Amino acid sequence: MRGREIMGNPVKETYDSYAPVYDLFNHRYMYRQWTRKLLAKAEEAGMGGKRLLDIACGTGMSTIPMLDRGWEVTGCDISPAMLDVARSKVGTRADLFEADMRNLPDFGEFDLVWAVSDPVNYLLGGDELKAAFDGMRRNLAPSGVALFDANTLVTYATFFSKEIVVEEDGKRLVWLGLQMPEIVEPGMYAEARFEAEGNPDVAHVHRQRHFSEDEVLIALDAAGLHCISIFGELNGALTPGLDENHHTKAVYLCRRG
Repeated sequence: MRGREIMGNPVKETYDSYAPVYDLFNHRYMYRQWTRKLLAKAEEAGMGGKRLLDIACGTGMSTIPMLDRGWEVTGCDISPAMLDVARSKVGTRADLFEADMRNLPDFGEFDLVWAVSDPVNYLLGGDELKAAFDGMRRNLAPSGVALFDANTLVTYATFFSKEIVVEEDGKRLVWLGLQMPEIVEPGMYAEARFEAEGNPDVAHVHRQRHFSEDEVLIALDAAGLHCISIFGELNGALTPGLDENHHTKAVYLCRRG
C-alpha cells in the first residue's frame, strides 16, 4: 500500500476527542436508509460487484449497513479513536485502517469507493480535494463507481448557524454553529463548536470548507475522474441536479476518466 503521513492534523484531533460521544449525537441519522439510497444510485450507474472502500468510515455507521447487505468492506479513517469504536462493533467483519483521505494508500480495486457524511468538506483547499480524488481513482476497479457527498450553502446558513442540543444516556451534547447565516458564499469556511457538557475533553471546533459544483468538477477532472451524475438531497430524497440554496447535500457519482 502507498501513502504518507500528514502531521499535525486538526481533523484527527477533533474526531479523536469526538469519538466517545459520536454515536450518541448521530444515532438518529438514518444511515441504513441513506446508504441504501446511495447504493441504489451507484447500481443505476452500472456498478457491479460487492467490494466497498468506505473512506472516513468513522465509528462504522456507514460500514455496518453494507456488511449486513453482504458486502466485503475495507474502511479507513484519520482518527484512531473513531476506528477503535468501529472495531468494537464490527470485529473481524471488516478490515479497518488508519489513513488520511488526502494520501490514501492503495488498498486494492473496489467496485464502490465512497466518502459519505461530508468528509470532503474537512478538506480546506482545491489541492487537498484533488489529492483525495486521486486516492479514490487509484482504488477503483476499472468498472467501479466513486461516490461522495458534500454540504451545500444552505447547510452552512442553517446547521452551521444554530444550536442543537441532544440529551442521551445522562449526557447533554451541544452543537453550536458559529456561522452568521447572512454571510454565506461559495468557497467559504464555516465553524461549529461541539461539546459534551461536563466533559471538557470532548469540546472541539469543527471547521469545514464549502466546495462549489464547479470547483468539485475541476478537481475531479484533474484527478482523472469523470462525473456521471449529480444529485441534490433534501430530507433524505435524491433528485437529479443541484440547487445550493435548496438542497442540503450534493451527491456526486464518478467513474475513471
